[in-house]
Amino acid sequence: MNLANFHLFNSAFRRSINLVLITTLLAAASVMALAQQTAPAPSAVPVQSKPPGASPESISAAEFSKMIREMSEEGGYFLSDNFTSNETSYLHIVDKLRQVGTTGGAYIGVGPEQNFTYIARLRPRIAFIVDIRRQAVIQHLMYKAIFHLSPTRTEFLSRLLSKPLPTESKEALPKDKAESPKPAIPKADAPIETLLAFFDKIQATDQAYAANLAEIKKVIETEFQFPLLAQDKASLDYVYKSFRAEGLEIAFRLDSNWGGYFPSFRELIVQTDLNGKAGNFLAVVDDYNFVREMHRKNLIIPIVGDFGGTKALAAVGDYLRKSGLTVTAYYLSNVEQYLFDGSSFEGFARNIKKLPLTDKSLFIRAVFNMRYSHPAGLPGHLSTTLLQQMKVFVKDFDEGAYRSYGDVIFKHYIAAEKP
Repeated sequence: MNLANFHLFNSAFRRSINLVLITTLLAAASVMALAQQTAPAPSAVPVQSKPPGASPESISAAEFSKMIREMSEEGGYFLSDNFTSNETSYLHIVDKLRQVGTTGGAYIGVGPEQNFTYIARLRPRIAFIVDIRRQAVIQHLMYKAIFHLSPTRTEFLSRLLSKPLPTESKEALPKDKAESPKPAIPKADAPIETLLAFFDKIQATDQAYAANLAEIKKVIETEFQFPLLAQDKASLDYVYKSFRAEGLEIAFRLDSNWGGYFPSFRELIVQTDLNGKAGNFLAVVDDYNFVREMHRKNLIIPIVGDFGGTKALAAVGDYLRKSGLTVTAYYLSNVEQYLFDGSSFEGFARNIKKLPLTDKSLFIRAVFNMRYSHPAGLPGHLSTTLLQQMKVFVKDFDEGAYRSYGDVIFKHYIAAEKP
């Protein structure tokens, strides 16, 4: 090899060695970088991600609105305006619910405000209110807006009844223009009787009604992101105006406008359990706060649905399974009576089979004594509230035990226990 060839060989050899070294260093650097990305630092706390299928801690406004729209069925007819419940026995089973450990999970209900009391008692993770009337969903959105706007029970009743709270004291007026003393606003933890007596002294006003209604509509459409159709706005006006006109005396009303036979909102609020203890959601501060917080997290979802239909309850079941939740309680009122009359009871039973149940899942059922005299009925009440294990219901149905509504309410019921 001559000298020129030697220099060429030596130069090529060095370049090859350098290329191997650079490649090795780059590979080592890549491995180190990957290790740093995948291994936490010694002092770092690993981030705990939410496991798939975990129940929601809250729901966004956009998702809340979407759930109502996509899970709902077409609205149907019912023969009454359910401004309020009409069941004075609704608290009789709360001790039994406590005894059997019914709490948490998912709650399903129907109808108006009595659901808030059951939600407060059961402390579920999520709640669905399923009602065949679209007006019922609009009324629940009205309630939701009032909860959002009202940190206290006093503010809630003020907005619901269009009765403005006093803001000007007698001492602030000249003596020659002094008015009668204005009632003092009750303390936050005042007994419910004190709150009701206070609002008996306050007059509803057109100004409060108009301002509150405008704010309620705004909250529903902007904060809840739920677009109100023309018929929805008409329903909202109708329901809210009824509370303004009738106040605490508003009651369940049949299409014939005959409502004197049913308990007033005032009478329902002051009902007690079988131990004589107040239990309405407005009677206990902690209960009101719990329901309000559920609403603020968008965890009480009203949807339009027929109990015997093919969409709404099936959609609820799908959502609960995906969220890893089971049904704790399902408040039925006396809807099953109408399902038998309308020949859709079998569809309802099929829907119950689609819900995720446990041995502790319970129906809360109301029976009206005007038509059915139930052995568990108590004097002074037109309704009787009963419980039943939902899995027992499914078993009875599969065995052909339910040939009439009477079979449903008299078989395997769990009655409230008198103290």
